[in-house]
Amino acid sequence: MLLNLPLAIQSLVTTFLWSSPPHGLPPLAFELRHQHGLTNTSRVVFSGRQSFERACSRKPLPMRVPRPSSHGAFLAARRMSMRQGMNMALDWWDDEIEGPDVTTREDLLQFAYMAFNAYYPDNTTEWYDLEGRGWDRSTPHGWLPGDDGMRGHVFVSTDNSTVVISIKGTSAGWLVGGGGPSTGKDKLNDNLLFSCCCARVGPTWSTVCGCYEGSYKCDNQCVQDALASKEDLFYPVGLDLYNNVSYMYPNANIWLTGHSLGGSLASLIGVTFGAPVVAFEAPAEKLAAIRLHLPSPPSTQHVTHFYHTGDPIPMGACTGVSSSCALGGFAMETRCHLGQVIRLDTVSQLGWSVDVRNHGIKFVIDHLLGDNSEWPDESEGGEEGVLASLRRRWGWPGWGGKDKDEDPKTKMGILPRPLPAGEVEGTDGVCTVRIVLVYRRRVCSSISP
Repeated sequence: MLLNLPLAIQSLVTTFLWSSPPHGLPPLAFELRHQHGLTNTSRVVFSGRQSFERACSRKPLPMRVPRPSSHGAFLAARRMSMRQGMNMALDWWDDEIEGPDVTTREDLLQFAYMAFNAYYPDNTTEWYDLEGRGWDRSTPHGWLPGDDGMRGHVFVSTDNSTVVISIKGTSAGWLVGGGGPSTGKDKLNDNLLFSCCCARVGPTWSTVCGCYEGSYKCDNQCVQDALASKEDLFYPVGLDLYNNVSYMYPNANIWLTGHSLGGSLASLIGVTFGAPVVAFEAPAEKLAAIRLHLPSPPSTQHVTHFYHTGDPIPMGACTGVSSSCALGGFAMETRCHLGQVIRLDTVSQLGWSVDVRNHGIKFVIDHLLGDNSEWPDESEGGEEGVLASLRRRWGWPGWGGKDKDEDPKTKMGILPRPLPAGEVEGTDGVCTVRIVLVYRRRVCSSISP
């Protein structure tokens, strides 16, 4: 079996295959071990670090995740749904594992750092030093100028007990990531996964599939077939990536994280394998899960989405021919997420406007999760709390850098607790009504898969 793996992976497998996990729930120290990328020939490749530095230290929590009885059974059920339109009974079993603590700002910040770093090959450009220590240079595989596929990093705890796969989101100079060779395939995946009908925003658009039937009608089976047949779709590449990592670390807990498109891909992969996920500002992926015919697990609460209301992309509000997304060539029209949601109402609480410039992961780190967070704590509720947050953000005249009664130590706002996505996003009926074959006002919806 080892001989069937790409040469770039075989040496890594030999080194790490027989590691043993520790007992109990000690804090985890992570280090960047590998970079993963997709070549133009659709191979998932890794690069190893020449020396390792400590990245972060977190204490995991016990959690239960639903997993299919076997991955073969999962694939068989998916094929039956795709080819025959029938739902095959699939046995799920609860696996008790160590998972991330998504209730604390400190843990979320560490995952946000990993999601940000996925946009860069190493610390020679912009990079978050996760524990105040630098990163060694390495030869990047999958990051060369000619490589244009899915990219990211693999972080591993020093005892090999936990692995975090970080997946890069969309690279677009007008939005985040600074552009680059993967921009074209990033946009293709965005428009396939998150549009109502092949990214047909207007009659002049060049669509990613030919499923539009006129009069706001879309051939749903055609869209599903397009998702299944597109060779450039990142979801199957992500499955290969996860299988490679699990082969290299058979005794490790594998978690996933990512921002934007990377967060949605992490969610779809996490639902497939029953792996914990922390996603940031991700476009809603529930409709994509249905169109990909992913068998529905008993629960998807091991997937956590973090986003705020000032970002129109996860809110499904960046729609229409005059929207910023459409002007950039993106059709981000879905509104409903899987799993649980931590949604910060920055529009009401902080007075932010809804602006696509609020979408970047660095913006989220700087304004909501970092040391200078603008999110108010419980003592800053009401109108005075909003004004205090606005003064900190804009430096209003007469404000010397802190409020009169503010503690000298920077305040870290208390975040909302995670809630099931349906409770947060389904209040207006958008996520409870099936609208697949007919879509109006550029809003497409789905029921829970």
